[in-house]
Amino acid sequence: MSATYSDRVSRPRVVMAGLFHETHTFVEKTTGLEDFQICCGEEMLACCGDSSPLGAALQAAIQSGWLVLPTVDVRAMPSGLVEDEVVERFWKEFYARASSAFIEGVDGIFVVLHGAMVSESFPDVEGEILSRIRKMPGAETIPLYGVFDLHANFTQLMATNSNGLIAYRKNPHTDGCASAERAFALLNRAQTDRTHIQTYWRHPPIVWPPTGTGTANEPMRSLESIALELEKRFPEFWSVNVIAGFSYSDTADTGISFTVNTPGDRRDAEAALDQLCQRAWDLREQGNVIDPPASEVIQWAIEHPLPGLNVFAEPSDNIGAGAIGNGTGLFREFLALGVHNAALAMTDPHAVRMLESLTPGDRMTLTFGGQGNRFDQGPVTLLVELVSRSNGNFTIQDKRSHLASASGDHFSMGPCAVVRHAGITILLTSRPTPPMDLAQWTSQGIDPSTFSYLGVKAAVAHRCAYEPIAVRMFSVETPGPCTSRLQSLPYQRISHPIFPLDEGSFSV
Repeated sequence: MSATYSDRVSRPRVVMAGLFHETHTFVEKTTGLEDFQICCGEEMLACCGDSSPLGAALQAAIQSGWLVLPTVDVRAMPSGLVEDEVVERFWKEFYARASSAFIEGVDGIFVVLHGAMVSESFPDVEGEILSRIRKMPGAETIPLYGVFDLHANFTQLMATNSNGLIAYRKNPHTDGCASAERAFALLNRAQTDRTHIQTYWRHPPIVWPPTGTGTANEPMRSLESIALELEKRFPEFWSVNVIAGFSYSDTADTGISFTVNTPGDRRDAEAALDQLCQRAWDLREQGNVIDPPASEVIQWAIEHPLPGLNVFAEPSDNIGAGAIGNGTGLFREFLALGVHNAALAMTDPHAVRMLESLTPGDRMTLTFGGQGNRFDQGPVTLLVELVSRSNGNFTIQDKRSHLASASGDHFSMGPCAVVRHAGITILLTSRPTPPMDLAQWTSQGIDPSTFSYLGVKAAVAHRCAYEPIAVRMFSVETPGPCTSRLQSLPYQRISHPIFPLDEGSFSV
């Protein structure tokens, strides 16, 4: 964005950037540049006011009278280990646009991060990038604020090289935009008051699966409550963050952690962190949520019928946590138990292509699901009837959903096909699509509320979409890369001892 001399003198200037990816290090496929959406410079301004945290932050900055200096925004849906080329592309674009601004003088840096990004060479991508920013001439002491995902694996490097990184407070993540606005308000406060704040961080020896991190339930409900109470009790605490961690990124800092952002006494911050760590330890068992087998739960639902929609979530194939979304575990149980008027979605671009020559009503023997998924039994081969095909584009209905937070107002599932077999409707997508918005179905001409049984590949984030239309919600265990049985995952970097991976006598 160009600026006149008077602009530079009269208006505070902020450099803005985004780097957003939740990395599942246990899936096979790496994530390359082609998987990322990259916006450079003034291209970023197009998302101002949309449903993403970056859009909210841009709008807050402009409304607060700041001059925005956009650099680069790089984001992708959760997936496997990120190729180093992505990190270096981000850095090249950021450095090219920010270096002269820092030398001329800026009043703030604002970043939109995930916090659980891992590349081939950098287990702590965000910490690496923040460290590089701090080493740029002129950027050493610029107030650095931003927003990040509740499921970050926060690190000391991130704390040392920032002032006010603010976490989402809700899971499902309905407050991504609100958190970005809150974070920018703190930057604005720092600029107005000329206050320097520091970040204090603590990581207790606990890692929880995503199934144990819903903020409506324990232990997260209590921890978030304590954080809010601490902010009220200590006005000098600008923010107290509860960070749930992301158990599928294998790093030294994987797991739950806490931060206090304050210009106040270090001893008060450390005491607050002690309190939060002790409470997390006391509630550690409640966060280790293991779901019952799908077969048992479905059988129970059949034997105890209730008119309306029964939703079965399989967290092990959670697309929102980086799974491919092609697991056949729940679908096989639907088949084996003979459920009818059922539906589920599955990622399989090859199967979609195989259906291209058919017209609705045509039938063919189709092989789908399980491709390249070492956790799954493998593909199924069945006679299916084609119901419809589409380009897979839809407008997100729930602008507060995490899908909107990650993608803005629109999402593309890629070419899609809807098929039916023995009373089960299958939506085949070309891109992994987190089931966080009902438009995934309605865009295909399907009303999900009309089914008796519906499977979703999610852990928590689906609840906002499906709770209003479901009579019952279940979470079930199936094979998959996002298993809640964390002991079964081949961790290499995680710090030990840590609950629940290790037994024996240890504590916070």
